[in-house]
Amino acid sequence: MEKEKINRPFIWLFLKIRPVLRWAIRLRSTPKGIAGGFALGIFLAFTPTIGFQIVLAIIFAPMLNLNQPAAIIGACVTNPVTIPVIFTFNYWLGSLIWPGPSVSDVSRHLIDLTARIAKLDIWEITDQLTAVLQLGPDIIAPLLVGSLIAGALSAGLSYVILLRMLEAFFARRARRKNAKSTINTF
Repeated sequence: MEKEKINRPFIWLFLKIRPVLRWAIRLRSTPKGIAGGFALGIFLAFTPTIGFQIVLAIIFAPMLNLNQPAAIIGACVTNPVTIPVIFTFNYWLGSLIWPGPSVSDVSRHLIDLTARIAKLDIWEITDQLTAVLQLGPDIIAPLLVGSLIAGALSAGLSYVILLRMLEAFFARRARRKNAKSTINTF
């Protein structure tokens, strides 16, 4: 009974992300390649390389022998809705190591940045990067430090979790295939 209560939230979470996992399995890659590609994308999503994140995922995934579509999906975590929240947290984390303006001031700057980026076309990559650089070095330095820390931790955590889930799916698929071939031989 005790173990059943513990597993319920995990079952609920598993059922919610099951379609994403089924899609990931169809990517025709190894679990390590898919999880690694997604982790690369997550790392890039946490860095202030707005406009270049997907391009960097497309370039680095094959170089590191990782799944490119999974890297692109991971890089899409940051968007106009999530940028203020993620980057404010990253700035706060970085400001613990590299001092800068107050977090509330930077949060307002990041909300303004998001509004400017949302008005740009998706292909105006240089304009997006220019908007980020206009934050100034006193904001960008702590933001970059915090982004690297948060990105590395998030990428590592997402890699481990997704790898375990994909390995379980691939093992289940192999068991089903073996069971079908055993039934068909009789």
